[in-house]
Amino acid sequence: MRRRPYLVRLCLPLFLFLPGCESEQAVFNDRFLAFGTLVELTIADTTMEQAIKAADAVEKDFQKMHRDWHAWDPGPLGRVNHLLETGERFTAPPSVLPLLLLGQNLSVKSGSLFNPAIGHLIKAWGFHSDNSTDKRPPQKELIEKLLKQNPRMQDITVDGIYLQSTNPAVKLDFGAFGKGYGIDLAIEHLRELGISNAILNAGGDLRAIGSRFSTPWRIAIRRPGETGVIAAILIRGDESVFTSGNYERNFSWKEKRYHHIIDPRTGYPAEGAISVTVVHTDAVTADAAATALFIAGPDHWYPIAQAMGLRYVLLIDQEGTLHMNPAMMERLELLESNRNVHISPPLIEHLTNTSHQKS
Repeated sequence: MRRRPYLVRLCLPLFLFLPGCESEQAVFNDRFLAFGTLVELTIADTTMEQAIKAADAVEKDFQKMHRDWHAWDPGPLGRVNHLLETGERFTAPPSVLPLLLLGQNLSVKSGSLFNPAIGHLIKAWGFHSDNSTDKRPPQKELIEKLLKQNPRMQDITVDGIYLQSTNPAVKLDFGAFGKGYGIDLAIEHLRELGISNAILNAGGDLRAIGSRFSTPWRIAIRRPGETGVIAAILIRGDESVFTSGNYERNFSWKEKRYHHIIDPRTGYPAEGAISVTVVHTDAVTADAAATALFIAGPDHWYPIAQAMGLRYVLLIDQEGTLHMNPAMMERLELLESNRNVHISPPLIEHLTNTSHQKS
């Protein structure tokens, strides 16, 4: 479903739409559905013709990526999963191989807390489907069986364009970082089309480039599972802001709620955190890292963030305490003064390599 593009008239330098502004500038907005969520594209400082052309191109990109990377529908990733199960050596589809390599790299850095190979476990919980009715926890015996099989990204051997799995239990599910990689590819495409100032937002996770007529993009971080905003952050030219939370997809069974972020070590939804927000240069790292740090929880997120080369992290635990590193604290504009805040030691800055751009 596509919603027609529209223009918003902005009064600068405020982010509010106020009547009677003497200076107005147009911002182009477009919306469409992809990856099971609403994707919103905002473009500033360009012509309507150029903006419409860019929006059409991005929508086509996302629709193709959705088809290519869907783990349970027929398509390139579905074929890869079938062949990985056989243990045979086969040629990797060009649309899948780069993301698989990124997944291996990010999984290693996260200590396998981020593990796209646990597709069978995700399916056992019913989170492979958007249908939220009639869900219940899987049997304990099934979870124990899947954990014993121990599927990991390192079970996949990559030899040039050829793939082979040593573990038939591997089933790839790119849901935890495919959206981030898709945003990165779409931003590259926007730049190729001459767009320098834009936000690409997929279900609340986004990457922003440039500015809004020389005014930095101001991104809100919403209160987990509730209405309202807990903090805001100004984007520095080109950054991604991704959040993983236990309120995004869940179901209740016998008065207990189960969410979709599964800990690959236990087979059950991760405990300890309500949400994790990561600000990073590329969206795919931010996407994967938000999942990994959520699973690590408030007591163990710091070494994982360090290993993944992160600079800005905010974790909110089940008691509502905010955990963050000093650099994140400096950048955040906290909009609630009654929160307990725990500041970690500084994260050491170092370069990471996600094989498609620098971090």
